[in-house]
Order: sequence, then C-alpha cells, then structure tokens
Amino acid sequence: MIADFGYGILVVTFLLSLYSVGAAVLGALNKSTAIVESARRAMLLTWPLLTLSSLALIYLLVNNHYEVEFVYQVTSRSMPTYLKITALWGGQSGSLVFWSWLMSAFASLVTLRKWDRDREFLPWVIAVASLTMAFFLAMNVLFENPFARFWQTAAGVEAYTFKPANALPFAPQDGRGLNPLLRHIGMVIHPPMLYLGFVSFVIPYAFAIAALITGRTDDRWIRLTRRWTLWAWLFLALGLVLGGRWAYDVLGWGGYWGWDPVEVAAFIPWLIGTAFLHSVMIQEKRGMFKQWNMFLIVLTYCAVIYGTFVTRSGLLSSVHAFAQSAIGPMFAVYLSLISIGSVALIIWRWGDLSSDIELKSVFSRESLFLINNFLFLTLAFICYLGMNFPLVAEIITNQRVTVGPIWYERITAPLFAALMFLMGVAPLSAWGNSTLRTLGRAIWKPAVVSLGITTVLFFTYTRNAIALTGFFLVSFVILVSLYEYWRGARARQTSQGENFFVAFWKLTARNPRRYGGYFVHISMMLMAIGILGIELFQVETQGTVQVDQSINLGGYTVKYKDIAQFPGPDGRQVTRAVVSVYQGDQYISELHPRIDYYFESQQSMTIPGQRPTLKDDLYILLVAWEPVSTAGATFKIFVNPLINWLWIGSILFSAGILIAALIPDRSRAAVREKKSVQVAQTSAAD
Repeated sequence: MIADFGYGILVVTFLLSLYSVGAAVLGALNKSTAIVESARRAMLLTWPLLTLSSLALIYLLVNNHYEVEFVYQVTSRSMPTYLKITALWGGQSGSLVFWSWLMSAFASLVTLRKWDRDREFLPWVIAVASLTMAFFLAMNVLFENPFARFWQTAAGVEAYTFKPANALPFAPQDGRGLNPLLRHIGMVIHPPMLYLGFVSFVIPYAFAIAALITGRTDDRWIRLTRRWTLWAWLFLALGLVLGGRWAYDVLGWGGYWGWDPVEVAAFIPWLIGTAFLHSVMIQEKRGMFKQWNMFLIVLTYCAVIYGTFVTRSGLLSSVHAFAQSAIGPMFAVYLSLISIGSVALIIWRWGDLSSDIELKSVFSRESLFLINNFLFLTLAFICYLGMNFPLVAEIITNQRVTVGPIWYERITAPLFAALMFLMGVAPLSAWGNSTLRTLGRAIWKPAVVSLGITTVLFFTYTRNAIALTGFFLVSFVILVSLYEYWRGARARQTSQGENFFVAFWKLTARNPRRYGGYFVHISMMLMAIGILGIELFQVETQGTVQVDQSINLGGYTVKYKDIAQFPGPDGRQVTRAVVSVYQGDQYISELHPRIDYYFESQQSMTIPGQRPTLKDDLYILLVAWEPVSTAGATFKIFVNPLINWLWIGSILFSAGILIAALIPDRSRAAVREKKSVQVAQTSAAD
C-alpha cells in the first residue's frame, strides 16, 4: 500500500542519514576521500527519497484516504485540492516530514558546490546537516508516523504503524478537516517561510562547527555562508510578517501581533540571527569578534531547535501550537547535547579564535555594532523569559500565570528605540577611531531635519511624546540612509561622469550588501510607522444596531444595511453583513464582514470587512446577529491608523534582502583579487 511505501521510505532515509553521519566522521578522521564521498552521495540520495515519501503522503491527502490517521485529522472531502496539498504542514507529523524534506534539499544543494579550496570542511558539514536531518526523521519514524492507519480492535479504533493482532482495517467516511483558522493564504505560506528560515540557518551552523573542528579560524566559513544567512533571515522575516497578516485577517481582534508563545519562539532566532548578520561584517572587515560570532551562530541554531520544540511539544499554550506529543523529551535531550557539544568546541578553540585587534573607540562603527548585538540579544532574552516564565511559575506554584502584550511592550519599547537610533548613527561612524565630535558633525544635519519633521507632526498630527520620539527616530534613520545613497551616487556621478540614476544603480550593483542594507533600514522604518500607528492611535467601539442605524468612530460612519446566510464553498455556512461607510456625508464604500461556520469541525472563523488606505484601515467585525425579522446585528469596529505602512515596508524589506543576496558583491571581489595579485607578486619576488 501507499502508506506502507511512504513509511518504508522514511525508515530507509533515516538509516541513510545515520550512515552519512558515520561515514563523514570516519572519512574525516581517516583522511579518506572515498569514504567522505560515500557520505556525500548518501546525503544526496536523501532528497529524492524524501520527495517520494512526501509525494506518497500528498497522494493520500488529495485522494481522501481517511484510513490514515494524519489524513483524517487535517483534510475532509469538502476541502479544495490546494488545501489538501498544503495540509502536509497543517499537522504535527506531516510538518516534520516537510521539515526533513527541506533540510535534505538544502544539505544536498550545499554539497554540490565546488569544494576544491575547502575540502576539509566537507565531511563535517555533511555530518552536522545529516545529524540534524536524522533527528527530525527519528521523530517521524519512532513517534509521529504520518502513515499510521486506523485499526479496529477489541478495545476500539486506534492508529498503529503495524497491524495489531486480530485487528481489522477501519476507514472513516470523512475527515475532520483542516482547522478553519489555517485556511488562509497567510497560513498556507507562513509555515513554509518559517521552515525555510529555520533550515537555512542550519547551513551556517554546520560550517561554523566544521571551522571549529578543523581549526580554520579565519572568516572563510562566514564568506561561504553569507548568502545562506541572508536567505535564512529573509525567510524568517517573511514568515513572521505573514503570520502577522494572518492574525490580522483571521483572529478577529484587530491586531497583528499578540506576543503569542509560538510567535515569540520564531522571533527569537530572527533576533539572534540579526545580531549575527551584523556582527560577521566586523569579522570580515576588521578580523574581530571571532569568538562572539561562533557563540551567535550556535545560539541561533539552538533557538531554531527550541522554537521547533516549543511548537511541537505542546509545552506552551498557543493558537499556533500543535497538540501535545511524546517528542518533547527527545527535543530537550537533543538540544542539550548539541548546546553542550557546540560550546565545548568553542572553548577548545578559544585561543585560536582570539584577535589582536582591540576596540579603540566607543564611537567607532565596530563598537556601535557590538552595542547593537547586545540590544538584540537582550530582546531575545526578554522574549525567552516571557515565553517560559508561565511554565516555570506553574511548576513552582501550581497556578497558571500569563505574560501578556503589555509586559512585552513596556520592556522592549526602549530597546527597539535604541536600535532605531543606532541604525541612524552607525552608518555615519568611522571604522577604528571615531570621536563624539566627528560623529556629531556627521549626524547633526539629519538630526535637525528630523527634528523639523517631528515639530510639524507635533502641530498637525499628535502631541503624544512616545509617538513623537518614534517618528523622530524613523525620520532620522530614513534621512541618514537616503543621504548615504545620495552621497555615494553623487560622488560616482562626479568621478565617472554618469547620469545620477545610472550612478545610483551602478553604486548599488558594486556594493549590494551595503546599499541593500540601507534599503532594508528604510523599509524597517516604514514598518515602524505602521507599528507606531496601530499601537498608539488605534480606536475601537462595539455596538448593536438595527437596519439603517449607524455607528460612528474616528471620523467614519458605518451604516448597517443587510445580513444574509447562505452556503459557501468547502462545506461552510456564510453569514455576511452589508454595511455602508461614510466620511461625513460622503459615501466611501460598501464592506462585507462575515462569519464562516464549518460544520465538519464545528468551528467558525470571523472575516473582517476592511477598507485600507495609507492613512488608516477601517476594520469591521460581525460579532453577533439576530433573526432576519428582527434584523439586529452587533459589530466591533477598529480604526487602525498607518497600519498599511507595515505591509508596504515588509515588501520593500524583501526587495532589500534580495539586492544584498542576489547581486554579486563586486567591491569585495575586487579586494580579494587585489590581495591575490599582491600575494602572487610577493611569492614571485621571493
């Protein structure tokens, strides 16, 4: 049967990944190229095998094989085909298969590169990547088999991997169907983005461990994995943003981020990865922070494993988490062993990782980057503390304690403000030696203009001190980034005689990492505008009205016109209200807030009616309704100022990362070529 075939492939792939680990280590220790090549080929074979297993599971999902427990849990006959396919990552066991499939693809891809210059890295990169993949496959093979089938026994219907004695096969007529909250395009794309980010970070970690074991303490491993780190950072960021958009559209509370434990679990590796991404620039540029960078990539990898553990163990309560299962202890053991082993390697190579170059000025760029690192790690620690404190408190006091958004926001807001300030100051600071006076001369112009913008906002928009501080910092960072763009393009225009726009493009193409970074800074400030708007100026109201009665809020008048119930696709019943929106006496639009009820799962989903503009977003929820004869309905209405700048900024953020990741860095290539020529000339002279 297809289920037996799929499970058999998982077992074979698990054994093959274990072989890859053992052969890679043995080949490295014995300096045997043949054994290492055997390990590499074994790892390359895991991707086609896991592709077969994944296709087998997708076949079962699409063709309604409800005798398979996983298919029964996440699909139903009324679901469209695309949702049945994406249900692969809609449940515990399927998501682990998907994780392993991505890991095998990335691990295979990285070993297909030319290894002539870095041959000593290869076996250890294979060993780390294969070990990670073997661990996740073990979860499927031993605990969370997605191909387990239902069997009728004397004790009832249960799911087993193998047929119990005297049991009969059992096949339900229909499945439970995917949770309605997960039938949103954001949740179709959100998990794969997070998984891509998680898996991508395994590659830099594998190279870091290889560098520690082989004693290659230069920055070669960083340069080999720079794009992997950028892609990981981008995918994690997209996953977080898509999760925020899903929450905004589906959860019906008018917000995008609730500091949910699983949201925080994905945010932590992004924070640490951001610190790592900035810190490795110092090692490449100045040869500093080697020990620190090793700790950062190890922390990032551990945060990835911990985030996956929290999501799948059921340890913490969350709307995102899967049901509690037996894999939690295995995750805890693996995480402990990996953490101890990685730290031991860093301690072993501590002396080799030291640098003779010291920080000379607190105002130098490398010092500011180090402060940036500490701020990101402090944010990660706060998130970790808030996420785990309820669990510790419950163990000690036997009472459930909640750490809510207010706690997070009050503690993290000053740290985010400090990071924004550094984003504006650091690009203007100098490498090596820098003084407060020279830094002041560089920042006073954008600071004065930002103060002018803030003054205008004070008289025209708000007098909220927190908002004005935030808008000042946003203006400051954007102005500094634009100024750096303009200064570089202007200098190239003068020296090369090019048109300004041509100079601008060639400048970006020559140093995409730097100018793509400025683009990212600008986009993050646009996102900050949206965050400031909804967090500080959101207004809401709730009321019950009859037909043709109105509710007023934030300059809008919402008039209730009609309500109707009718069958929708996917086996759901739709209750849709019709409301007209006015500003003053001017008609603006018609919105349709609704509630979708799914009979198969007996769950409902609230879909808001939205009118997005750059100024604000009118967000209307249908809370309750009465029979048509009475025609009364209750609406909850939000006006979310500036929120759409958050989504605009996230799109531009992706563009900035793509610039930095996809365009070859010609400036660094030129530097490396110049160094190679100098070395060759020196050797010839000798």
